[in-house]
Amino acid sequence: MNLYHYKPAQWAVYLLFFVIVLAFPLLGASPFTLNLFATFTVYAMLALSISVCWGHGGILNLGQGIAFGLGAYGMAMTMQMQSQDPESNPMPPFMLNNSLDHLPWFWQPFFHTGWGIALALAIPTLFSALFGGMMFKARVSGAFVAIMMLAMLSAVYTLFVDLQPYTNGVNGITPPAALTIAGVTIDPYSPLAYWISTGALAIVTLGSKLILESRFGLIMQAIRNDAERVRFLGYSVAFYETVIFTLSGFIAAIAGCVFVMLVQYVSPAQLDVHFSVSIVIWAGIGGRLSLLGAIIGAYLINGAQTYAGDTFLATWLLILGGFFILVVRFLPSGLAGALELVLGYLGGRSGGRGGSRATVAAKALPGT
Repeated sequence: MNLYHYKPAQWAVYLLFFVIVLAFPLLGASPFTLNLFATFTVYAMLALSISVCWGHGGILNLGQGIAFGLGAYGMAMTMQMQSQDPESNPMPPFMLNNSLDHLPWFWQPFFHTGWGIALALAIPTLFSALFGGMMFKARVSGAFVAIMMLAMLSAVYTLFVDLQPYTNGVNGITPPAALTIAGVTIDPYSPLAYWISTGALAIVTLGSKLILESRFGLIMQAIRNDAERVRFLGYSVAFYETVIFTLSGFIAAIAGCVFVMLVQYVSPAQLDVHFSVSIVIWAGIGGRLSLLGAIIGAYLINGAQTYAGDTFLATWLLILGGFFILVVRFLPSGLAGALELVLGYLGGRSGGRGGSRATVAAKALPGT
């Protein structure tokens, strides 16, 4: 028996992982380190969203920065308006610098923190549902989805740069104060901010795992393997693809909101093609077929970039690209796939001939 596919063991590993990361502030880490690792959880959420969409749905999305960026801008607008007075000082300074004489109508709902956060999550999720629905109803699939998302990402990036009076262009939005919810100010360098970000990662990860282990997840696996056969069985392939694409966008939107809460800044850099491609690399190296594998991949790559990027400078991108090529060539299932092979080998040895048969049968099931 391959322990990698044993569901109780999977859940135990997931719970143990989140217990460890949630306990990190108790080890006496500095405020800077807490903020840094909290930011890593944002990247982990993005890798998770790609694992859901690409690994389990078979939809390669190279434009995940759209949902992330829209969520981030929504949170930045909310935090910015917390520092403005609706009567005496309703307009952010950059709007005055760009000669606007009144607050745009689409900024006004962000005076209310609850509405602002709701819009920051709803708008990118709605975008994913509408754009994904149009693509999948037209039976766009494979590389064409990736190309369309790249084109849309470039269009959104250009839009946010060109609308400088409303978005501050390439300078982005820098809220002057930390986020305040229900009278509680969330210091981005505090354990509270770390626990919020890590708690959000735990919730979306365990929630995604439950969904993917349900009947919906089973159908998505079938669609990923042979969409035409599933369509001939009477299922609406476009509906299921739209749902998982929307779920992926919702997770990315949450990541965008948490990101701005932690760094108090957003710019079109979050909508850059390079960033969206990097998310795919994190998930690919960690293991796109494994939610936890994609998360660990994001932690490892961003941790290595943080502590080794200054040494290698621009060469780091070449190192990362070369490592990704090696993983794709020799470990197409990523680091999680390597663990699967090791556990399958150990299970085969301990179980004899019966264990070997169980291992072969288990390879047909993707790890989650």
